[in-house]
Amino acid sequence: MTNAPTRRTYLLAGGGTAGHVNPLLAVADALRERDADAEVLVLGTREGLEARLVPLRGYELLIVDKVPFPRRPNGAAAAFPARFRRAVAQVREHIRTHGVEVVVGFGGYASAPAYVAARRERVPFVVHEANAKPGLANILGARSAAGTGVAFAGTPLKGSRVVGMPLRREIVTLDRAALRPEAAAHFGLDPERPTLLVFGGSLGAQRLNEAFGGAWRDVLDAGWQLLHVTGEKSELPDPGVPGYAVARYVDRMDLAFALADLIVSRAGAATVSEISALGIPAVYVPYAVGNGEQALNAGSAIRAGAAILIPDAEFTAERVRTEVLPLLRDDARRATMAAAATSVGTRTGTENVIAMIDEALAR
Repeated sequence: MTNAPTRRTYLLAGGGTAGHVNPLLAVADALRERDADAEVLVLGTREGLEARLVPLRGYELLIVDKVPFPRRPNGAAAAFPARFRRAVAQVREHIRTHGVEVVVGFGGYASAPAYVAARRERVPFVVHEANAKPGLANILGARSAAGTGVAFAGTPLKGSRVVGMPLRREIVTLDRAALRPEAAAHFGLDPERPTLLVFGGSLGAQRLNEAFGGAWRDVLDAGWQLLHVTGEKSELPDPGVPGYAVARYVDRMDLAFALADLIVSRAGAATVSEISALGIPAVYVPYAVGNGEQALNAGSAIRAGAAILIPDAEFTAERVRTEVLPLLRDDARRATMAAAATSVGTRTGTENVIAMIDEALAR
């Protein structure tokens, strides 16, 4: 990682969801680790996930009003200009008070006013976009940013370059082979048998749960184990069968990844980035609600041959039998997919973003 030339004051803006907060915190931790004297501040809203996670991590959270971009002409749209000006003024005050030298935005409600405030204060700013389909704040910010980094190739942002996703430390440093025995013991599985990992995020994915609720026996009959993370609100019963581990929630995803020889999951930006960085072949079932960003997130891995995609509406127990089970039986294809995943994934996303920050400061 590039050495910081002098003590710096950084303002990292973003939040609302884990997809914005986690890469922000990965970069914050690396900046603080590189230079213990650096002042690393975080800009966020009172309502977002950052309000809880940022102070827990030991960073000062500077508050900006949450001002959503209006989507239709109504009262909120009429009030937007004045509210946005107030948010920009709040950030400008933070920049002046703390002597901020560079702003780094990760999207979300805090980023748009941060970009405008930085430009007006003549402070360089850097944009990082986690999704293949960028959000409006980052679309606007990229127009005048000192540097713009994206997690996925093909993300349509002006002047961007692929830097990857800043990942959690436990993923970056994960030695899957070394951790596999511990992982198997943790989940009550056999480290010598191949393992299929199925998960749909903290709340689970009903479509995945229903499909494997009807096809888990087929997975076991193929000689594989199944580690199925159903989600905290799932009502899927645990049949108590050896080789089929059911968990509502897993707080050690590094152990789950260490055991996985194939993964079936949703296609959130962080999920795709972590799986690719670890070189694990995957079957992605993108979440169908939203603006289609999950299918786009999986695009690079699919084009590289690292994964296959099955639409949510088509993912059934029968589709598991016709598309997933053949993968379980084809060692050569999975090996090819794993090599392809490594080619599109990276564990150096954090370092790459910090290099962009240093470049912005050097100018």
